[in-house]
Amino acid sequence: MKKIFLVASLIVFGITFNACSSDSDNNGKYAYKVRMTDAPGPYDEVNIDLQAVEIIGTDGETITLNTTAGIYDLLTLSNGVSTQIAAIGLGDVKASQIRLLLGSNNTIKLNGISYPLATPSADQSGLKINVTQTLLENVDNEILIDFDANTSIVETGAGTYKLKPVLRTIVATTAGAIKGTITSVGSRAMVTATSASNVKYSSSVNGAGQFQISGLPAGTYEFTVTPELPALPVTQANVVVTVGTTTNIGAINL
Repeated sequence: MKKIFLVASLIVFGITFNACSSDSDNNGKYAYKVRMTDAPGPYDEVNIDLQAVEIIGTDGETITLNTTAGIYDLLTLSNGVSTQIAAIGLGDVKASQIRLLLGSNNTIKLNGISYPLATPSADQSGLKINVTQTLLENVDNEILIDFDANTSIVETGAGTYKLKPVLRTIVATTAGAIKGTITSVGSRAMVTATSASNVKYSSSVNGAGQFQISGLPAGTYEFTVTPELPALPVTQANVVVTVGTTTNIGAINL
């Protein structure tokens, strides 16, 4: 008997550090370019009031990037879509932490109704992501930061929510992805990739019937689409993921 999973999702921030000689200047600086992406979640909107992006070096130095501040609906950045949110020219840097500083205008929309999304610490110390990253020449240095929306957004009462980030850091240059579609467009469904060591990576199908799970370590996965009841899950075994490649498993019939 197949297990029925509760609907969960991954919100993914794609933090991309691009360093190449064509982006360098005469002082030996290289470009840090920060991009943001997401995977579809179980909400109408998840709006983040991004104010600044900082890099904390291993020496404790704080570097504030040139940030495109504003309100970002994370759910518009899905299935491989990303947007650049910050960039700066830097010399040799070893990053130990990335911080996303948020304002107070964070909201979620559920069933057409908007609710404030409290971030009690984000406006002071920021959303912190620990990394070990060294800027290299002629290499695309890329990191993905995963938000698990099912545990990161907590309902604290009737119509009250707060952001309690649960983060997973992925080195994108050592990872791949799985994408595809379901034939029942408009149906709510969760997709789950389960590794040979039983580690699960999940996301949701968007309104167009599309899905993509990024940041997967190379390996062989069991891939499951779990629609809302009374429809039953559909599982595809032996889905191979390789580094730097998006495996397209095509259309899945529910």
